[in-house]
Amino acid sequence: MNPVVQHFFDQSTSTLSYVVYEAPGSKAIVIDSVLNYDSKSGRTATIAADQMVRFVKEHRLQVEWILETHAHADHFSAAPYMKQQLGGRIAIGSQIKVVQQTFKHIFNLGQDFVVDGSQFDYLLNADEKISFGALSFKALFVPGHTPACMAYEIGDAIFVGDTLFMPDVGSARCDFPGGDAQQLYRSARTILSRPPKTRLFMCHDYPPNDRPKAYETTVGAQQQGNIHLRDGISEQQFVTMRFTRDQTLEMPVLILPAIQVNIRAGYLPPVEDNGIAYIKIPLNTL
Repeated sequence: MNPVVQHFFDQSTSTLSYVVYEAPGSKAIVIDSVLNYDSKSGRTATIAADQMVRFVKEHRLQVEWILETHAHADHFSAAPYMKQQLGGRIAIGSQIKVVQQTFKHIFNLGQDFVVDGSQFDYLLNADEKISFGALSFKALFVPGHTPACMAYEIGDAIFVGDTLFMPDVGSARCDFPGGDAQQLYRSARTILSRPPKTRLFMCHDYPPNDRPKAYETTVGAQQQGNIHLRDGISEQQFVTMRFTRDQTLEMPVLILPAIQVNIRAGYLPPVEDNGIAYIKIPLNTL
């Protein structure tokens, strides 16, 4: 059975989030929700998440899973808020433990921050398949952008995270800690080995040439037209391109605060003795 997909676009972070379900009144999952964050004031808001909450309630959906494709560097996850409002279990790939270990050191998070993934309700293994109502999702391990990236295959659809972008944008960077262009190439080829009509849903879109924002493409369109990963481009060509290009890119605006929140499953850092939570900013490191 193929799913019904409703997308949501957060303009400030160019992030796409999804509610995936069978029909009104059915079981559902949420993928890559966004908690709004104002870096100037340090305030969070639930504007983007509330759009998803309203949709779920209007369609009488029962959320069973709140999935993350990876620990995002460009937006805060709204997973805890979604769980509070709608129920469900927060899940991510089991290799998040590797990411947590890396960033625990970078941010010097201390002994109270454990690196076993227990901040999440559930850790998904490669190729694990889980049902929600009449539908099911399969967790595809697609490392490269980060060591813990997952894509989710549901019927004729795959939610690719940052493994692929729209064909005219190409692929995600691989220069974050633990990133690996060779792995990303192989992960992309895994997705692009699916039938040409397979629907691919993006996590971001950064349109060139002022084209309208887009969120969906197909395996066939990627095979023919992806500027970085179309058929005929070798692994070595991709790795060389990715390394050269990544050296020219600035860090995402929200990477330092977002990573600290997202390796905690979207929960804010614990409040200190004055009742306030703080984000740490390491100087002269990244």
